[in-house]
Amino acid sequence: MTKNNNIQFETPGADFDWSMDKAGFGNYSKDERATLESLYEQTLSTIAEKEIVKGTVVGFTEKEVVLNIGFKSDGLIAKTEFRDMPELKVGDVVEVLLENKEDALGQLVLSRKKAMSERAWDNIMKCFENDEIVNGFVKSRTKGGLVVELFGIDTFLPGSQIDTKPIKDYDIYVGQTMPFKVVKVNHQFKNVVISHKVLIEEDIEKQKSDILSKLEKGQVLEGTVKNMTSFGVFIDLGGVDGLLHITDISWGRINHPEEVLKMDQKINIVVLDFDDEKKRISLGLKQLSAHPWDSLADTLVVGATVKGKIVNIADYGAFLEIAPGVEGLIHVSEMSWSQHLRSPQDFMKLGDEVEAVILTLEKEERKMSLGIKQLKADPWLNINERYPLGSRHKGVVRNMTNYGLFVELEEGVDGLVHVSDLSWTKKIKHPAEFVKKDQELDVMVLEVDLENRRLSLGHKQLDENPWDTFETIFTVGSVHEGTVLKIEDKSATIALPYGVEGYAPIKQLQREDKTTVKEDEVVDFKVTEFNKENKRIVVSHTALWKADAIEEKKVDEKKRTDDKDKATKAAKKLNDSNEKSTFADVEGFAALKAQLEKKD
Repeated sequence: MTKNNNIQFETPGADFDWSMDKAGFGNYSKDERATLESLYEQTLSTIAEKEIVKGTVVGFTEKEVVLNIGFKSDGLIAKTEFRDMPELKVGDVVEVLLENKEDALGQLVLSRKKAMSERAWDNIMKCFENDEIVNGFVKSRTKGGLVVELFGIDTFLPGSQIDTKPIKDYDIYVGQTMPFKVVKVNHQFKNVVISHKVLIEEDIEKQKSDILSKLEKGQVLEGTVKNMTSFGVFIDLGGVDGLLHITDISWGRINHPEEVLKMDQKINIVVLDFDDEKKRISLGLKQLSAHPWDSLADTLVVGATVKGKIVNIADYGAFLEIAPGVEGLIHVSEMSWSQHLRSPQDFMKLGDEVEAVILTLEKEERKMSLGIKQLKADPWLNINERYPLGSRHKGVVRNMTNYGLFVELEEGVDGLVHVSDLSWTKKIKHPAEFVKKDQELDVMVLEVDLENRRLSLGHKQLDENPWDTFETIFTVGSVHEGTVLKIEDKSATIALPYGVEGYAPIKQLQREDKTTVKEDEVVDFKVTEFNKENKRIVVSHTALWKADAIEEKKVDEKKRTDDKDKATKAAKKLNDSNEKSTFADVEGFAALKAQLEKKD
C-alpha cells in the first residue's frame, strides 16, 4: 500500500486479473462468454410477473419479512400481511404474487395479500363451477344480509338466503362458521353471492323424496301446523310440507283455518293424494271423522221445523247450517209468499239464527231444501173473503213496468194496476208519470184469479167515469178555450176545461193569417170529433176562422140570388103589361136594367 497526498491505495494481489475490461469480464472469447452466461442464467428461476410463486422465509427486518423465490435478488413483504401466521419462522414456505421484478430502486416487489386474493378467487370459481360446499366465517352484519369471509375475501350472504324460514335477527349468526354454496359471481366487479338456504333446501328435497317414497293414500300421519292462509294450512310432516285445504278441515263451513287450528299445533291428518313429480301432498282432517249426514237424527223429516245459522248467501238463496256439515238451501222463492222475488239480503244476513221448515230431504245425495214462508199461513187461502170484487184498499207500489205497476196489499198479496186503469182523463205512457215507487196508492179490486194467484186492480175506478159528463159538454162543433201543452210531429196535446186533454192535428193549429199556434198559447178550439169509448177528443183552431169565411160566402151568394129573382119578376111584370110602351117607358126600363146589371 502506498500513500500519496494523504490518499491510500491498496496494491492488487498477485492473483488479480489485469485483463478484465470495464464490464467486469475478462478477455473471454465469444463462445466462452456465452457458455458462462448460460451457466449463470441456469442458477436463477424463470418467473413471470403477476404470477403466484412459492417463497422461502430467509430473514426478518424490523417491519418486513425477507423471502427468497429463487430469483437473483430477495423480496420484502410487510409483516402486516402475515397477521394470520404469528408463528412464522425462517425456512417456512408461503405463496406470494410477483408484482414487479424490479421497481425504481431495483427491488423485487412481492405481495402475499394479493396472492391470497387471487388464490381465493380461483378457489371460489372452482366451487361455483363444481357446485361444491365451502365453509365460511360470518364477519359482520350489513344492509340486507351478512358479510362472510370465504378463502380470505369478503362475500355477501343475502338475508333471504340464510334459511328457508324468515330470519328477524341477523346478529345471531355473526361469528359463526357455516357451510355455504356460491350461487352468483360477478367477474367484472369481483362480487360473490353465497347461500346457506340452498343447502337446507337440498336436504329437505332429500327428505321429501324419502318421505314420498313411503307415502300411501289413506295413511294417517302426525304433523305440525307450520303456516296458515285464507285457503288452507301447511302441515310440516317432518321435513316435507303438505297442504290441508280449508274445505278438508271441517265438515262444517269455516271462513278461516284459525277458527279451528292454531300455529305449531300437532294434529293427526290423513293423506288424500300426492304427486311424486311435483312433490305435492294433499291432506285431510275432517276425513278422520264420520260424515254428519250419515248420522242424521230420525226427527229430521219433511215438514219438520229446524233451527240453524245462515252460513252463505247467494243471489238465488241462502244456506242454513242445522248441524256441522249439514246444510239446507232456502231458495229466495221460499222466503216470502210474494210473487215478486227480491234479494235474499232483504230477508236475512250471514250469521243470523233462522227457523225453517224442511221441504225436501235426500240423504243419499246429501241435499235438503228449506222454506221460511211456510211458517206463516198462505195469504191466498181466503183471498176472496178479504179482497172481494169492487172492494177498496190501500197498498204500496213495489214495482213498475211499461204496461203497469204492482201494488202490495200485504206480504204475499200483490196486484197489477194496468197503465190504462190509472186515470180517466190523462193519457199515461208509463206509470212513473203518475206515481213513484214505494208510494202508497188507493186501489179497487177488479178481478181475482185464485188459481194463478193474481189480482187485477184499478185506481181510476175509485171515481165515476167523467166521460159520461164530457159527452154532453164537448159535443161536436162546440168551442172551448184550450192551452197547447205539447207539439209533436203530427199532433199537439191540448189542455181543455175540466182537466181533460184533446188532440189537434198540426195543420189544425194554423191561424187565419197563416201563422201557427205555439206551445203554451191559449186559444179557442172547436171540437171536431168525440170518442167516448177510446176517450179521445179531436179539436181544431183552424176550423173556427174557416167556418166564419164559409158562412159569410153563403150569405153573399144568397143575397145575390134574391136580387136576381127580384129583377126577373119585375121584368116579367113589365112585359105582361097591356099598355103600350112609350119612349119614356123604354128609357125607364133601360135604366132599371142597367141598375140591376150593376148590382149583379
